[in-house]
Amino acid sequence: MKYHIWTYGCQMNTADTQRLASELERLGHQAVLENEVDSADILVVNTCVVRQSAEDKAMGRLMLLKGVKERFPNKVIGVMGCMVGVRDPLHLRKKLPFVDVFLAPSEPAPMVSFLKDRGWEEEVIAVESQTRQQREAIQDGDLLLPQHEAGQLISAHVPVVYGCSHACSFCIIPFRRGVERSRSVGEIVAHVRSLARQGVREVTLLGQIVDRYGKDIPDGPDLADLLRIVHDTAEETGIDRIRFLTSHPNWMTDKLLDTVAELPRVMPHIEVPIQAGNDQVLENMKRGYTNAQYRALVERIRARIPNVAIHTDIIVGFCGETEAQFMDTYQVLKDLKLDKAHLAMYSPRPNTVSARRMEDDVPDEEKKRRFHLLEDLQTEILAENNSQYLGQTVQVLVEENHKGKWRGRTPQNKLVFFEGAGDWKGRLAEVEIIWTGPFTLQGRLPTEETRSDPLLVLAN
Repeated sequence: MKYHIWTYGCQMNTADTQRLASELERLGHQAVLENEVDSADILVVNTCVVRQSAEDKAMGRLMLLKGVKERFPNKVIGVMGCMVGVRDPLHLRKKLPFVDVFLAPSEPAPMVSFLKDRGWEEEVIAVESQTRQQREAIQDGDLLLPQHEAGQLISAHVPVVYGCSHACSFCIIPFRRGVERSRSVGEIVAHVRSLARQGVREVTLLGQIVDRYGKDIPDGPDLADLLRIVHDTAEETGIDRIRFLTSHPNWMTDKLLDTVAELPRVMPHIEVPIQAGNDQVLENMKRGYTNAQYRALVERIRARIPNVAIHTDIIVGFCGETEAQFMDTYQVLKDLKLDKAHLAMYSPRPNTVSARRMEDDVPDEEKKRRFHLLEDLQTEILAENNSQYLGQTVQVLVEENHKGKWRGRTPQNKLVFFEGAGDWKGRLAEVEIIWTGPFTLQGRLPTEETRSDPLLVLAN
């Protein structure tokens, strides 16, 4: 049998898709790409509802699958993720009666049980011997990548904290993913080892607030402790790089920052959202810090971690946000010159505090105007930040060949393209940067000539 999963939303959803795919592969099912989706027997939509646009995309896909189910009633249709949530989605069952299986975030068990009840498992499926050997090589409980990703996927996500208990006033995640739950160290290490055996060279530890790892475990390890353990595992297994996201300003400790600076395989790349630059808006968002405290945090990060790249998230047009309050956000981004800003326009989410108690009173056109102002500013900042790499040699972990050029990322998560003979996929390349732009860098492998005369790099 064959399956296909559409994934919308964040990196956690990507990780959840891999977890479901792992379980389907254990049952003997094989993934098909989107251009072969007509041949799939199992069709799953992994949904996101953080913003209305993401929810609309997922619902649009499900409406298309309604027609598929009518034409091919034996196909299995599943919906998983934040649209389903952690409670029985009675309203969704009524709205989508053609769906066979509803799966809560990070929970593949309902689909596994449904397929086993149908007899759609390994005992009744002919599986290629290579696939069977691959499954048997991965211990039970570890993550088994889909066959088309094993040996091909260079970077993968490892959830370490599920759910969230912080409850920002705009955020639906606590309602849909449940309370904060940290995975055990043993489970995380097993996950990392299984990825390493399948060719992965970089892992990113995930959590809605990843810095709160271990807070729900009495006397348990914190994120800094976990990074040291994963770092030791990486050294043993050949994992070259470790990242983590997403952080929260209130939980980013000096111990964590010093650990990042000390461990060579942990990348100098921090994702810590500000969301807004005005103190009143931050209070309305229930973020728990001020503009000044965020600025001080950025100074601490830069002081403790050499050559660090800092990414942030910003929401424009939150309830009641005035033009002057928005300009505080504009100014903090202009002053801090962060390396990336994920921008979003506020949209009210069901059951959140902002949806129940605050008025969504910033017009859509004004939200778009503010969004584009920040977008243009960030493009200028990125062009300036990236220009410092011109003429430098940077280390790139190569992910793939894209349109005749190798594509990979620096320790700071900068995207680099370069030409080079041979197979560089999954390898670390020392690349000279010969062109910089706001979103990508272009480079080349150094020759003996350019190694001896760096001015030749600038001349090109």
